[in-house]
Amino acid sequence: MEHTARKYSQSKALWAITRASFKAIFAHPSALIFSILFPVIFVMIFGAFGNGGGVSYRIALAEAADTNDFFYKGLLQIPGVKIVSYPDSASLKKDLIKGRLTAILRITKTTDSTEKPHYTVGIRSTTASSNTIYSFIPALDLVKLQLEKALNDAYVNYVTIEEPVIEKVRKYRQIDFILPGQLGFSILFSTLFGIAFTFFNLREQLVLKRFYASPVKKIHILLGIGMSRLFFQVLSVLVLIGVGYFFMDFTLQNGLLTFLEIMLMTLLMLFLLMGVGLIFSSVVKSDTSIPLLINLFGFPQMMLSGTFFPVEVFPAWLQEICRALPLTQYNDAVRKISFEGLSILECWKEIGILGIWMLIIYAITVKVIKWE
Repeated sequence: MEHTARKYSQSKALWAITRASFKAIFAHPSALIFSILFPVIFVMIFGAFGNGGGVSYRIALAEAADTNDFFYKGLLQIPGVKIVSYPDSASLKKDLIKGRLTAILRITKTTDSTEKPHYTVGIRSTTASSNTIYSFIPALDLVKLQLEKALNDAYVNYVTIEEPVIEKVRKYRQIDFILPGQLGFSILFSTLFGIAFTFFNLREQLVLKRFYASPVKKIHILLGIGMSRLFFQVLSVLVLIGVGYFFMDFTLQNGLLTFLEIMLMTLLMLFLLMGVGLIFSSVVKSDTSIPLLINLFGFPQMMLSGTFFPVEVFPAWLQEICRALPLTQYNDAVRKISFEGLSILECWKEIGILGIWMLIIYAITVKVIKWE
C-alpha cells in the first residue's frame, strides 16, 4: 500500500505556538502585575488629581502688547498670571478648548485730549477653564482700580472690561490626558521586556533552533510567539480603557468607533515595539544586558513623550526631539481620537512617523536577528 504524505499545516503550527506562548505568559504572575495592575493604579492615582496647587492663570493676548504699558505691567502683578504666546491659532484654540488657557484678552488702547490712556478689555474663554476664569475676572477688576487710582484721584472710567464671552465646550478632565499616556507607558515596557526576554531565553535554550529545523516557517515562529504577547497587551489595554471609561469618565467621543480606532493605533504601536524587542534579544550576549537597553530606549520616551505631562513644558528645541519619538506619536494620536473625536485617518501624521520608525526597526531586525 502506498501512503500519501500528509501536508504540513503551517496554520496549525502557528496556532499551537501562539497558544503555548500565551499560556506561558500567565504562568508568571509578575506579567499581570506590571502589565495590568500597576498601570491601573497609576491611572486611578494620576486621574484623580485635579489641576491642584495654587491658582495659575495662563493668558494669551489677541494682539502684540506693549510690555512697557501700565495695564500690561498691572496684569503681570496678578499672582499666578503667565502671559503665553502661540505659533498659530490652531494651537491656541486647542489649549483653550482643553482648559489649559484661562482666557484670551483683546486690549484696545486709546488716548484722550490729556494724553491719558483708556483701555477696553475683551475676554474670551471656555467652560473648560471655569475653575480659573471666574477668579481671574475679579483680579482683572483690581488692576482696573489700581490703574484708575494712579491716573486720577477723581473717578474716571479709564478701563472698560467687557462682558466675558465664555464658549461652552466639553469638559476636559485630567483622565483624558493621563489615560492615553498610561496606555503608552504600559505597552512600551511590558512589550519590550516580554518580547526581548522571551526570544532571548528561547534562543539560549535552543528552542528557536529546534523550531528552525522543523517544517514551520520562520515568519510563523516569530508571529506565533509575538502574537501571544500582542494579545496579552491588548487585554491590558482593554482593562485600562474599561477602568477609565466606567469609573473615571474617560472620554470616548464617538463611543465604540473611538474605542476600535484606539485599538488599531495600539496594534500599530505594538508591532513597532515587537521589532525593538527582537533587536534587543538578538544583540545582547546575556540577559542582564536586556534591561539596560530597554531602559535606554524606554525611559527617555517615558519622560519626553507626554506620558505624565505635556511636551509643551519643555524648551522649544527639546519639543522638536520629543515629537520625533514614537511614543509621542502614539500618545498624541490616542488623545486626538478619544477626546477630539478625530478619526484614525485624520491622524495621518502620527501614523506616518510611526510607519517610518517601523521600516527602520524591521530593517535592522532582519539584519541582526539570531536563531541560535
